[in-house]
Amino acid sequence: MDLSNLKPACGSKHSDNFRRGRGHGSGNGKTAGKGHKGQKARSGATRPGFEGGQMPLYRRIPKRGFTNRNSKDIVGINVSALERLENGTEVNLAVLVESGIIKNPRDGVKILGNGELTKKLTVKEVAVSEGAKAKIEAAGGTCEVI
Repeated sequence: MDLSNLKPACGSKHSDNFRRGRGHGSGNGKTAGKGHKGQKARSGATRPGFEGGQMPLYRRIPKRGFTNRNSKDIVGINVSALERLENGTEVNLAVLVESGIIKNPRDGVKILGNGELTKKLTVKEVAVSEGAKAKIEAAGGTCEVI
């Protein structure tokens, strides 16, 4: 015997269309496989996470902080990261992902003003801070506001 020929014991498994509680002759009448008395024999099962009246785990663990459902996860990249692009490139989300500057744009991308820029770039479809906009325009590029 090995793992490839294991199977349930004969008679231990019923098909999904097996009808419970249809009399003694069916082999599963009277209590319909629920045994005698007790909470599991009755209708109305307990909710998930109920521990018999003991303080449940999800209430025992300390809760910390606050998560705002409406917050956006903006990816910030600095002007110095744009230095690897070619001169005269039109910068948008697709170009940033393709060049490897960002991996996952998440909820949006914003260019920040840290670092130096010597290339002339046209920035579209991306948010730009005031400092970054000044540096891009000083290098001869343009920024289109979204």
